[in-house]
Amino acid sequence: MKKTIESQRDSFCEKVNALCRQANVSGTRNLTWLREHMHPYFFITMRNEAEALFTLVSQMPFLSRNRRLILADRKDAFILASPNYPGSLFDVLEKLPEKDISYMEMIHSDAAPEGMSDPIEIQRYHFERVPHSVVAAANRASLPPGTVREVREEMKVRFPDYDLKLLGNHLKILWVNNREYVRISPPARIAQAIHLFDMARRHGGVYVAVEKVQAPGSVDSYRVLFAAANPPEEGFLGQTMEAFHRLNIAIQRSYSLIISNGVIPFFLGTFYTREREHTRETTTGSSLFERLRRELYNTQILSSTSPAYTGFLRKGLMEGEDATLVNSFIAFCHTSLAHSQPEVYELEAVERAFLANPGMAMLMVRLFRARFEPEPGPDTRSFEELLPAAEKAIEAYNTGHRFLDDFRRTIFACCLWFIRYTLKTNFFVSGKQALAFRLDPAYLSSLPAEFTGDLPERKPFRVTFFFSRMGVGYHIGFSDIARGGWRTILASTNDDYSSATDSLFKETYVLAHTQHLKNKDIYEGGSKMAVVADVRGLEDPELVMQRMYKLQYGIINAFLDIFITEEGRARDPRVADYYLQDEPIELGPDENMHDSMIEAIARLSRERGYILGEGIISSKEFGISHKEYGVTSTGLVRFAERTLESMGVNLRGDPWSVIFTGGPSGDVAGNAIKILLERYPNAKIRLILDGSGALCDPGGADHEELS
Repeated sequence: MKKTIESQRDSFCEKVNALCRQANVSGTRNLTWLREHMHPYFFITMRNEAEALFTLVSQMPFLSRNRRLILADRKDAFILASPNYPGSLFDVLEKLPEKDISYMEMIHSDAAPEGMSDPIEIQRYHFERVPHSVVAAANRASLPPGTVREVREEMKVRFPDYDLKLLGNHLKILWVNNREYVRISPPARIAQAIHLFDMARRHGGVYVAVEKVQAPGSVDSYRVLFAAANPPEEGFLGQTMEAFHRLNIAIQRSYSLIISNGVIPFFLGTFYTREREHTRETTTGSSLFERLRRELYNTQILSSTSPAYTGFLRKGLMEGEDATLVNSFIAFCHTSLAHSQPEVYELEAVERAFLANPGMAMLMVRLFRARFEPEPGPDTRSFEELLPAAEKAIEAYNTGHRFLDDFRRTIFACCLWFIRYTLKTNFFVSGKQALAFRLDPAYLSSLPAEFTGDLPERKPFRVTFFFSRMGVGYHIGFSDIARGGWRTILASTNDDYSSATDSLFKETYVLAHTQHLKNKDIYEGGSKMAVVADVRGLEDPELVMQRMYKLQYGIINAFLDIFITEEGRARDPRVADYYLQDEPIELGPDENMHDSMIEAIARLSRERGYILGEGIISSKEFGISHKEYGVTSTGLVRFAERTLESMGVNLRGDPWSVIFTGGPSGDVAGNAIKILLERYPNAKIRLILDGSGALCDPGGADHEELS
């Protein structure tokens, strides 16, 4: 028995030995083959990965029998080779932690090696992004000699519209983020990355373009450029690759950088593509490019884990924009119905109603498109034609389960009212990062009384609904000219998100109504904006802030998309406008609205030409700072002083006590405490309650400590 085992061992080792001899012989031949069939950039970018290339040339024959070959697997890098097959890149990205990827590269051979039926694909990933604080603190950077001059010359030739005064700062940002990329890349490639970074900045945070590229003796290919500021962290790269795959566009080469500008990350992607079917062209203006452009833009709004993405898009029932629209239907119906019956109209139940009825979902999409499509096709049925069919389908909905049928009929009817009473939307605007729907509040009268009985009796002047990949929100105003703050609620757990979205509409409604009563002595009526930010699963405060900023920036741009008008009509021709009036809406700072975003909102409003310009929002560098002057707090304390004075209490001389609900980091409570300490020496602050904690002192907190 022992001899038999040893004999088998020796026989197996001889086979392995033969493979080693064969590898030594074939290695040089394989390297020669790679030099002939891989793009020259492959050898430039692999310059510091000689061991990985050695593994490839020595192990290439085994790729004919394996799906992939690992060339490097380190903490900072992962490189693999595989036969090229549709969706290969997406398959790998599903298993990688995207939030850590700092560089991604993919390249194909232009032919299949001997013994293989498919070309070779090399995928390369680098990890460990440079923190924003490190980039922000790097004021000076010593770039390799000649780099600035060489890149400057490339920028002059290739991108004449680029502002060369920015080059030094942009090169510094690129260098601090990824020195290896700058060291090994030709000037043209560095210039391309800087151009993409600049275009994302200049185009409001997202940019898509395509260029035709023709190499001598080869078929046409196309360079697709895609850049996004503060891109989604979860599933974004895989979703991007899936968009190409779904449209049957083969990626021959791709290079993607994720860098920080010191505040937020930027995705800079370059994709060299061709169609798998050569009957189409991916060029600007072609129908295929228009579809790709919409899909890439839509990655900023549509989550790859959302119900319509997994239930409709991946099954081929819808394209990306329509899946986004269905998700917005779900969010509107949930927030409109759950505030009165949260245990019944919970989010998951509303999602199931749409997912279980794709025909109904698609009917609602067709109805919406018929009402708002800027240029409907010749075969598109009109809204008036489709509306009776939709009403009949809802009325006839019947699964044989009475309670379920009544429940879902209510949801679908709510969706129908949403479409019917929306007066304008930015759904067809290019480059949007959130959706906005301005509704006629008359829709509230269509809702059964059980869904409005818990709201103030007075009906608002306008209701605007916002939907984003990062959250949902409402702006409600009780007069044409209305002022009120914008608060953002951070939902960090499933319970937080469910509770916040259940009550979102009612909370916004009540706050706006209260603001309207407070504003009775000024020309502006009251309004309020409340948004729930989905920050579930984010433990890093920096990532929470990034997501909140992405949500707020997307929503303010969506707001401006529909409310920027000329002679009463929405300026953007892609906004079908059924209201046809200017709308002067004034926002203000509220919970989780930071100074940097306030400044950005004012600047955007002025640059984009909103009727109020920078007056859209107060508490900014060129307006009245609520935090500095304590505008609301001053009025509040004075009101209390005069009211108690009429009751015989002198706040400036008599001893008295007060409790606060709202912590000192907030605008109103913080300034009110400051005023009390300055003006009322006998005031005792016995209790301060806030979401993050509480301060309690029955004898009154020490004034010096409080100050």
